[in-house]
Amino acid sequence: MRIAVDAMGGDNAPAIEVAGAVAAAREFSIPIMLVGDTESLRAELAKHSVKGLDITIHHASEVVGMHDSASDAIRKKKDSSIRVAFEQVKQGKADAVVSAGNSGATMAAGMFVLKRLKGIDRPAIAQVFPTLHGHTVVLDVGGNVDCKPLHLVQFAIMGEVYARHVLGISRPRVGLLSNGEEDSKGNELTRETNALLKNIAFDYSGYVEGRDIFAGTIEVVVCDGFVGNIVLKLSEGLAEAVGTMLKEEIKASILSKIGYLLSRSAFMRFRKKVDYAEYGGAPLLGIDGVGMICHGGSNVKAIKNAIRFAHEYCSKGVNERMAEKLRENLTGSVQQRETGTEMAAS
Repeated sequence: MRIAVDAMGGDNAPAIEVAGAVAAAREFSIPIMLVGDTESLRAELAKHSVKGLDITIHHASEVVGMHDSASDAIRKKKDSSIRVAFEQVKQGKADAVVSAGNSGATMAAGMFVLKRLKGIDRPAIAQVFPTLHGHTVVLDVGGNVDCKPLHLVQFAIMGEVYARHVLGISRPRVGLLSNGEEDSKGNELTRETNALLKNIAFDYSGYVEGRDIFAGTIEVVVCDGFVGNIVLKLSEGLAEAVGTMLKEEIKASILSKIGYLLSRSAFMRFRKKVDYAEYGGAPLLGIDGVGMICHGGSNVKAIKNAIRFAHEYCSKGVNERMAEKLRENLTGSVQQRETGTEMAAS
Protein backbone atom coordinates (compact mmCIF):
# COMPACT_ATOMS: atom_id res chain seq x y z
CA MET A 1 0.00 0.00 0.00
CA ARG A 2 1.90 3.02 -1.32
CA ILE A 3 1.10 6.65 -0.44
CA ALA A 4 1.76 9.34 -3.06
CA VAL A 5 3.00 12.60 -1.54
CA ASP A 6 2.64 15.86 -3.44
CA ALA A 7 6.18 16.89 -2.58
CA MET A 8 5.96 20.30 -4.26
CA GLY A 9 2.87 21.55 -2.41
CA GLY A 10 3.05 23.57 0.80
CA ASP A 11 4.83 26.64 2.07
CA ASN A 12 8.17 24.90 2.65
CA ALA A 13 8.19 22.29 -0.10
CA PRO A 14 9.91 20.05 -0.86
CA ALA A 15 12.06 19.96 2.30
CA ILE A 16 9.21 19.41 4.77
CA GLU A 17 7.36 16.92 2.57
CA VAL A 18 10.48 14.84 2.00
CA ALA A 19 11.43 14.85 5.68
CA GLY A 20 7.87 13.88 6.67
CA ALA A 21 7.81 11.10 4.09
CA VAL A 22 11.13 9.73 5.31
CA ALA A 23 9.86 9.80 8.90
CA ALA A 24 6.66 7.94 7.94
CA ALA A 25 8.58 5.34 5.96
CA ARG A 26 10.98 4.79 8.85
CA GLU A 27 8.48 4.80 11.77
CA PHE A 28 5.50 3.09 10.14
CA SER A 29 7.15 1.10 7.31
CA ILE A 30 4.84 2.76 4.79
CA PRO A 31 5.96 2.70 1.13
CA ILE A 32 6.12 6.25 -0.26
CA MET A 33 6.02 7.78 -3.74
CA LEU A 34 7.32 11.35 -3.84
CA VAL A 35 5.78 13.28 -6.74
CA GLY A 36 7.54 16.37 -8.06
CA ASP A 37 10.71 17.60 -9.70
CA THR A 38 13.10 14.64 -9.71
CA GLU A 39 16.29 16.68 -9.33
CA SER A 40 14.96 18.66 -6.36
CA LEU A 41 13.63 15.56 -4.65
CA ARG A 42 16.87 13.62 -5.07
CA ALA A 43 18.74 16.55 -3.55
CA GLU A 44 16.43 16.57 -0.52
CA LEU A 45 16.56 12.80 -0.08
CA ALA A 46 20.35 12.99 -0.06
CA LYS A 47 20.09 14.92 3.23
CA HIS A 48 18.47 11.92 4.95
CA SER A 49 19.43 8.37 5.76
CA VAL A 50 17.05 6.39 3.55
CA LYS A 51 18.82 3.05 3.34
CA GLY A 52 16.29 0.23 3.50
CA LEU A 53 13.29 2.58 3.13
CA ASP A 54 10.76 2.02 0.35
CA ILE A 55 10.72 5.52 -1.18
CA THR A 56 10.38 6.15 -4.92
CA ILE A 57 10.21 9.32 -7.02
CA HIS A 58 7.77 10.07 -9.82
CA HIS A 59 8.57 13.15 -11.90
CA ALA A 60 6.12 16.04 -12.33
CA SER A 61 7.31 19.17 -14.11
CA GLU A 62 4.76 21.70 -12.84
CA VAL A 63 3.70 23.11 -9.47
CA VAL A 64 0.31 24.52 -8.44
CA GLY A 65 0.80 27.71 -6.43
CA MET A 66 -1.32 28.76 -3.47
CA HIS A 67 -2.83 31.59 -5.51
CA ASP A 68 -3.66 29.51 -8.59
CA SER A 69 -7.35 28.93 -9.16
CA ALA A 70 -8.52 25.35 -8.85
CA SER A 71 -9.84 25.26 -12.41
CA ASP A 72 -6.62 26.69 -13.90
CA ALA A 73 -4.59 24.18 -11.89
CA ILE A 74 -6.47 21.32 -13.55
CA ARG A 75 -6.79 22.68 -17.08
CA LYS A 76 -3.50 24.50 -17.58
CA LYS A 77 -1.08 22.52 -15.39
CA LYS A 78 -1.72 18.97 -16.47
CA ASP A 79 1.72 17.84 -15.28
CA SER A 80 1.44 19.43 -11.84
CA SER A 81 2.59 17.38 -8.86
CA ILE A 82 -0.89 17.29 -7.32
CA ARG A 83 -2.64 16.11 -10.48
CA VAL A 84 0.10 13.58 -11.27
CA ALA A 85 -0.16 12.22 -7.71
CA PHE A 86 -3.88 11.50 -8.17
CA GLU A 87 -3.15 9.98 -11.58
CA GLN A 88 -0.89 7.47 -9.84
CA VAL A 89 -3.83 6.39 -7.67
CA LYS A 90 -6.08 6.09 -10.72
CA GLN A 91 -3.49 3.90 -12.44
CA GLY A 92 -3.14 1.68 -9.38
CA LYS A 93 0.46 2.68 -8.70
CA ALA A 94 -0.45 4.37 -5.39
CA ASP A 95 -3.34 4.02 -2.97
CA ALA A 96 -3.73 7.54 -1.55
CA VAL A 97 -2.54 11.13 -1.95
CA VAL A 98 -1.22 13.48 0.72
CA SER A 99 -0.84 17.16 -0.15
CA ALA A 100 -0.07 20.36 1.76
CA GLY A 101 -0.58 22.41 -1.38
CA ASN A 102 -3.50 24.46 -2.67
CA SER A 103 -6.54 22.86 -1.01
CA GLY A 104 -8.95 23.95 -3.74
CA ALA A 105 -6.70 22.47 -6.40
CA THR A 106 -6.30 19.28 -4.36
CA MET A 107 -10.06 18.88 -4.11
CA ALA A 108 -10.53 19.69 -7.82
CA ALA A 109 -7.80 17.25 -8.86
CA GLY A 110 -9.28 14.50 -6.71
CA MET A 111 -12.72 14.99 -8.23
CA PHE A 112 -11.45 15.37 -11.79
CA VAL A 113 -9.10 12.39 -11.78
CA LEU A 114 -10.78 9.92 -9.42
CA LYS A 115 -14.40 11.13 -9.73
CA ARG A 116 -16.92 10.94 -6.88
CA LEU A 117 -18.32 8.05 -4.91
CA LYS A 118 -21.69 6.92 -6.21
CA GLY A 119 -24.35 8.79 -4.27
CA ILE A 120 -22.17 11.83 -3.54
CA ASP A 121 -22.87 15.17 -5.20
CA ARG A 122 -20.07 17.09 -3.50
CA PRO A 123 -17.04 15.80 -1.57
CA ALA A 124 -16.38 17.36 1.83
CA ILE A 125 -13.27 18.17 3.85
CA ALA A 126 -13.47 16.61 7.33
CA GLN A 127 -11.42 17.97 10.25
CA VAL A 128 -10.84 16.17 13.55
CA PHE A 129 -11.05 18.39 16.64
CA PRO A 130 -9.82 17.44 20.13
CA THR A 131 -12.50 17.48 22.83
CA LEU A 132 -12.85 16.94 26.57
CA HIS A 133 -13.68 13.29 25.91
CA GLY A 134 -12.02 12.20 22.69
CA HIS A 135 -12.54 13.62 19.20
CA THR A 136 -15.18 15.31 17.08
CA VAL A 137 -15.28 15.27 13.26
CA VAL A 138 -16.52 18.50 11.69
CA LEU A 139 -17.48 18.62 8.00
CA ASP A 140 -17.48 20.41 5.67
CA VAL A 141 -14.66 22.80 6.72
CA GLY A 142 -14.18 24.59 3.43
CA GLY A 143 -14.91 22.54 0.34
CA ASN A 144 -18.46 23.78 -0.34
CA VAL A 145 -19.60 27.23 0.75
CA ASP A 146 -23.09 26.87 -0.75
CA CYS A 147 -24.96 23.66 0.01
CA LYS A 148 -28.38 22.08 -0.36
CA PRO A 149 -29.99 19.94 2.35
CA LEU A 150 -29.16 16.69 0.54
CA HIS A 151 -25.47 17.67 0.46
CA LEU A 152 -25.44 18.02 4.25
CA VAL A 153 -27.17 14.66 4.60
CA GLN A 154 -24.42 13.11 2.48
CA PHE A 155 -21.79 14.83 4.66
CA ALA A 156 -23.45 13.39 7.77
CA ILE A 157 -23.38 9.84 6.41
CA MET A 158 -19.72 10.12 5.37
CA GLY A 159 -18.74 11.67 8.70
CA GLU A 160 -20.47 8.93 10.67
CA VAL A 161 -18.70 6.20 8.70
CA TYR A 162 -15.34 7.97 9.07
CA ALA A 163 -15.77 8.38 12.84
CA ARG A 164 -16.81 4.76 13.23
CA HIS A 165 -14.17 3.04 11.11
CA VAL A 166 -11.15 5.39 11.24
CA LEU A 167 -11.45 6.98 14.68
CA GLY A 168 -12.80 3.76 16.20
CA ILE A 169 -15.95 5.26 17.76
CA SER A 170 -18.44 2.40 18.05
CA ARG A 171 -21.61 4.52 17.94
CA PRO A 172 -20.91 8.05 16.73
CA ARG A 173 -23.51 10.67 17.56
CA VAL A 174 -24.28 13.04 14.69
CA GLY A 175 -25.36 16.65 15.15
CA LEU A 176 -26.28 19.52 12.83
CA LEU A 177 -24.57 22.82 13.67
CA SER A 178 -27.05 25.60 14.35
CA ASN A 179 -27.59 28.69 16.52
CA GLY A 180 -29.62 26.81 19.10
CA GLU A 181 -30.78 23.33 20.05
CA GLU A 182 -34.52 23.89 19.53
CA ASP A 183 -36.08 22.71 16.24
CA SER A 184 -37.41 26.25 15.68
CA LYS A 185 -33.85 27.63 15.43
CA GLY A 186 -31.57 27.68 12.41
CA ASN A 187 -32.16 28.87 8.86
CA GLU A 188 -33.95 27.37 5.89
CA LEU A 189 -30.98 25.11 5.07
CA THR A 190 -30.64 23.67 8.59
CA ARG A 191 -34.39 23.21 9.11
CA GLU A 192 -34.80 21.23 5.89
CA THR A 193 -31.65 19.21 6.62
CA ASN A 194 -32.81 18.50 10.17
CA ALA A 195 -36.03 16.97 8.84
CA LEU A 196 -34.11 14.76 6.40
CA LEU A 197 -31.54 13.57 8.94
CA LYS A 198 -34.25 12.21 11.20
CA ASN A 199 -34.84 9.50 8.57
CA ILE A 200 -31.21 8.33 8.39
CA ALA A 201 -30.17 5.11 10.09
CA PHE A 202 -27.68 6.42 12.64
CA ASP A 203 -27.64 8.11 16.05
CA TYR A 204 -28.86 11.60 15.17
CA SER A 205 -28.86 14.10 18.05
CA GLY A 206 -30.50 17.02 16.23
CA TYR A 207 -29.21 20.57 16.43
CA VAL A 208 -25.96 21.27 18.27
CA GLU A 209 -24.24 24.58 19.05
CA GLY A 210 -20.65 25.66 18.48
CA ARG A 211 -19.66 24.99 22.08
CA ASP A 212 -20.69 21.35 21.72
CA ILE A 213 -17.82 20.71 19.28
CA PHE A 214 -15.27 20.71 22.12
CA ALA A 215 -17.51 19.39 24.90
CA GLY A 216 -17.14 15.76 23.85
CA THR A 217 -20.91 15.17 23.76
CA ILE A 218 -21.07 14.72 19.98
CA GLU A 219 -18.73 12.89 17.59
CA VAL A 220 -19.82 14.22 14.16
CA VAL A 221 -20.85 17.83 13.51
CA VAL A 222 -22.27 18.73 10.10
CA CYS A 223 -22.37 22.18 8.47
CA ASP A 224 -21.78 23.85 5.12
CA GLY A 225 -18.21 24.77 4.15
CA PHE A 226 -18.71 28.49 4.76
CA VAL A 227 -19.61 27.97 8.42
CA GLY A 228 -17.18 25.09 8.85
CA ASN A 229 -14.19 27.05 7.60
CA ILE A 230 -14.98 29.86 10.04
CA VAL A 231 -15.17 27.30 12.86
CA LEU A 232 -11.81 25.85 11.79
CA LYS A 233 -9.98 29.19 11.48
CA LEU A 234 -11.49 30.51 14.72
CA SER A 235 -10.38 27.38 16.58
CA GLU A 236 -6.84 27.60 15.18
CA GLY A 237 -6.63 31.27 16.11
CA LEU A 238 -7.96 30.64 19.61
CA ALA A 239 -5.45 27.84 20.24
CA GLU A 240 -2.58 30.09 19.15
CA ALA A 241 -3.86 33.01 21.25
CA VAL A 242 -4.28 30.85 24.36
CA GLY A 243 -0.77 29.48 23.94
CA THR A 244 0.71 32.98 23.61
CA MET A 245 -1.23 34.30 26.61
CA LEU A 246 -0.08 31.38 28.75
CA LYS A 247 3.57 32.04 27.83
CA GLU A 248 3.21 35.71 28.72
CA GLU A 249 1.60 34.93 32.06
CA ILE A 250 4.27 32.35 32.89
CA LYS A 251 7.01 34.90 32.22
CA ALA A 252 5.27 37.53 34.35
CA SER A 253 6.68 36.43 37.72
CA ILE A 254 9.07 34.05 39.45
CA LEU A 255 6.16 32.22 41.09
CA SER A 256 4.55 31.66 37.70
CA LYS A 257 7.79 30.21 36.35
CA ILE A 258 8.08 27.88 39.33
CA GLY A 259 4.46 26.84 38.90
CA TYR A 260 5.12 26.08 35.25
CA LEU A 261 8.10 23.88 36.12
CA LEU A 262 5.95 21.92 38.56
CA SER A 263 3.14 21.56 35.99
CA ARG A 264 5.28 21.17 32.90
CA SER A 265 4.10 17.65 32.09
CA ALA A 266 0.47 18.79 32.17
CA PHE A 267 1.25 21.70 29.85
CA MET A 268 3.04 19.37 27.45
CA ARG A 269 0.06 17.00 27.34
CA PHE A 270 -2.27 19.92 26.66
CA ARG A 271 -0.03 21.23 23.91
CA LYS A 272 0.03 17.83 22.24
CA LYS A 273 -3.75 17.54 22.45
CA VAL A 274 -4.40 20.82 20.60
CA ASP A 275 -1.51 20.46 18.12
CA TYR A 276 -2.92 20.11 14.58
CA ALA A 277 0.20 18.15 13.62
CA GLU A 278 -1.04 15.24 15.73
CA TYR A 279 -3.89 14.77 13.26
CA GLY A 280 -1.79 15.44 10.16
CA GLY A 281 -4.44 16.49 7.71
CA ALA A 282 -8.09 16.51 6.79
CA PRO A 283 -9.46 13.70 4.60
CA LEU A 284 -11.31 14.59 1.43
CA LEU A 285 -14.45 12.48 1.83
CA GLY A 286 -16.58 11.58 -1.15
CA ILE A 287 -14.02 11.05 -3.90
CA ASP A 288 -13.60 7.55 -5.30
CA GLY A 289 -10.18 7.22 -3.70
CA VAL A 290 -8.25 8.64 -0.78
CA GLY A 291 -6.92 12.19 -0.49
CA MET A 292 -5.52 13.90 2.60
CA ILE A 293 -5.37 17.72 2.66
CA CYS A 294 -2.73 19.23 4.97
CA HIS A 295 -2.19 22.77 6.21
CA GLY A 296 0.07 24.78 3.90
CA GLY A 297 2.41 25.47 6.80
CA SER A 298 2.56 21.84 7.92
CA ASN A 299 5.70 20.69 9.71
CA VAL A 300 7.45 17.34 9.41
CA LYS A 301 5.31 15.78 12.13
CA ALA A 302 2.09 16.82 10.38
CA ILE A 303 3.15 15.32 7.05
CA LYS A 304 4.27 12.12 8.77
CA ASN A 305 0.94 11.74 10.59
CA ALA A 306 -1.08 12.61 7.47
CA ILE A 307 0.65 9.73 5.68
CA ARG A 308 -0.17 7.44 8.61
CA PHE A 309 -3.84 8.47 8.59
CA ALA A 310 -4.05 8.01 4.81
CA HIS A 311 -2.61 4.51 5.20
CA GLU A 312 -5.14 3.65 7.93
CA TYR A 313 -7.99 5.02 5.82
CA CYS A 314 -7.01 2.75 2.92
CA SER A 315 -6.46 -0.32 5.05
CA LYS A 316 -9.93 -0.11 6.62
CA GLY A 317 -11.85 0.11 3.34
CA VAL A 318 -13.68 3.27 4.40
CA ASN A 319 -14.86 4.23 0.93
CA GLU A 320 -16.53 0.86 0.42
CA ARG A 321 -18.35 1.25 3.74
CA MET A 322 -19.44 4.77 2.80
CA ALA A 323 -20.81 3.59 -0.53
CA GLU A 324 -22.81 0.88 1.25
CA LYS A 325 -24.21 3.33 3.82
CA LEU A 326 -25.16 5.78 1.07
CA ARG A 327 -27.01 3.08 -0.84
CA GLU A 328 -28.92 2.08 2.28
CA ASN A 329 -30.03 5.60 3.18
CA LEU A 330 -30.22 7.71 0.03
CA THR A 331 -32.44 5.57 -2.17
CA GLY A 332 -36.11 6.31 -2.11
CA SER A 333 -37.56 8.13 0.87
CA VAL A 334 -34.86 10.69 1.67
CA GLN A 335 -34.25 11.76 -1.93
CA GLN A 336 -37.99 11.89 -2.61
CA ARG A 337 -38.58 14.00 0.48
CA GLU A 338 -35.69 16.33 -0.42
CA THR A 339 -37.08 16.74 -3.95
CA GLY A 340 -40.54 17.36 -2.56
CA THR A 341 -39.18 20.03 -0.22
CA GLU A 342 -37.48 21.83 -3.11
CA MET A 343 -40.69 21.70 -5.20
CA ALA A 344 -42.72 23.11 -2.32
CA ALA A 345 -40.21 25.92 -1.84
CA SER A 346 -40.37 26.84 -5.56
